[in-house]
Amino acid sequence: MRAALLTETGPIGTAPLRVVELPDPAPGFGEMTMEVTACGVCRTDLQIVEGDIAPRVLPVVPGHQAVGRVTAVGDGVQGWSIGDRAGAGWLASTCGACRFCTGGRENLCETARFTGWDRHGGYADRITVAAGFAYPLPVAAGDFDLAPLLCGGIIGYRALNVSGIEPGGRLGLFGFGASALLSIQVALHWECEVYVVTRSEAEQARAMEMGATWAGSSADAVPVRLDAAVTTAPVGSVVVAALASLGRGGIVAVNAIHLDGIPAFDYDLLWQERQLRSVANFTRSDAKAFLDLAAEIPVRTVVDAYPLEEANGALAAVRDGSVRGAAVVTMG
Repeated sequence: MRAALLTETGPIGTAPLRVVELPDPAPGFGEMTMEVTACGVCRTDLQIVEGDIAPRVLPVVPGHQAVGRVTAVGDGVQGWSIGDRAGAGWLASTCGACRFCTGGRENLCETARFTGWDRHGGYADRITVAAGFAYPLPVAAGDFDLAPLLCGGIIGYRALNVSGIEPGGRLGLFGFGASALLSIQVALHWECEVYVVTRSEAEQARAMEMGATWAGSSADAVPVRLDAAVTTAPVGSVVVAALASLGRGGIVAVNAIHLDGIPAFDYDLLWQERQLRSVANFTRSDAKAFLDLAAEIPVRTVVDAYPLEEANGALAAVRDGSVRGAAVVTMG
């Protein structure tokens, strides 16, 4: 099979991913193999490739938003058949027995493994996944449309819940990339007032077109006190700006696996029972709830497609902010 393989981290401008031929994978017990048609491109992929997040294994095939068809089923698999359409996301497996797994917080399992980080991911013709961590997908949407939902959409949905935003509340979205483009659709479905902060004038205009109440840059003061905020930019100063925009008792949910550091800030920004919370991974319950809701709304995004041979270019576009909605690597 063809795969975009990372053997050594480096700046994306040096094209660290190489398309190579690898043996076709075979499913083990409880696993199944998918023929991948599309894999969404996430900033986390970029951070792993460039080394901001240290890879756990090398070489590794990145990508954790894979959509495809089941081609082989291993022993012990139930509920899946050859030909079924399936999605594979960031969470690849958990122990199933620790206090987090048994307490509904498997996203915090200390021995969890992740697609494209601990095991080969979806920038390839084929991927092997644990059947219990694959998702049936809505029939109404195409593969390219669904791929970006499998991380940016699901983790964005979890971030909204972590923020504590309630229907009709005032929500701030700080950063307006792939995940926020999906989150705003959920928030508007909940009839929230959405205030978007992004340095890009084009993204500000898009936010208003999508139904935001207000959009501005970090130099502009959000015109109201927010009930909750979600940050997606990998910049710590944005977290402080979001905290400064909160009303009493509000929560900032930091939707990022890596930040450049959070600057010191006055305690007054946190006082009055404001909270600062990180968002780590997601659970399978999050995935199911979001995919069901996404089909109901329906949630959609603009897709910029890149063939597998241009996977480095797709990641460069994410880094440069030139992606219109979400980048997707296609297997052709």
